[in-house]
Amino acid sequence: MIASVAGKVTAIAPDAAVIEVGGVGMLIHCAPGTLAQLRVGEEARLATSLVVREESLTLYGFATDDERAVFELLQTASGVGPKLALAMLAVHTPNALRVAVASADLKALTQVPGIGQKGAQRIVLELKDRLGTPEAAVDAALNGERRVAVWREQVHSGLVGLGYSGKDADEAIATVEPLADADLTAGRQPQVAALLKAALRSLSTR
Repeated sequence: MIASVAGKVTAIAPDAAVIEVGGVGMLIHCAPGTLAQLRVGEEARLATSLVVREESLTLYGFATDDERAVFELLQTASGVGPKLALAMLAVHTPNALRVAVASADLKALTQVPGIGQKGAQRIVLELKDRLGTPEAAVDAALNGERRVAVWREQVHSGLVGLGYSGKDADEAIATVEPLADADLTAGRQPQVAALLKAALRSLSTR
């Protein structure tokens, strides 16, 4: 098994990247989120999973070991091959998949191209005890929701305190939400002061 690959990124395609290891360029299929973190000419390390078929050897790459573990576990469900497992990780994070399976959230699972209602039901039935303890994933999701609620409330209160209407405050918050989402995605607490300044700038240009 090839557990990981580290080297210089020499090419990036819509669904794969080439990483040079010891003078050999290795084609590694990745989800869009993983590819977005790579830069041609820079060093990178990917956790990998080698899928062996009679006619091919295909290497799949992931930003974290957890993504790789979930990718491999997903394929233990009937009808889930490597391409569909990768598609699931392209739509949902590992923790989001754990929460969806643990809570039988069929709507979330059917957001993945190639998974219908029956397929989602089968995945829930077969994987509910395999994807790890869902409590940790649920806690992580709840903590994320709390962080979102905190920055929203503080920025909203700040804008209203400065004399803006509730409607204006809501519209300004919508414009800075991508900045906060970027912090949350990176595991950082959104910086309320910076978000408030950005919200004020958006209101001043109206």
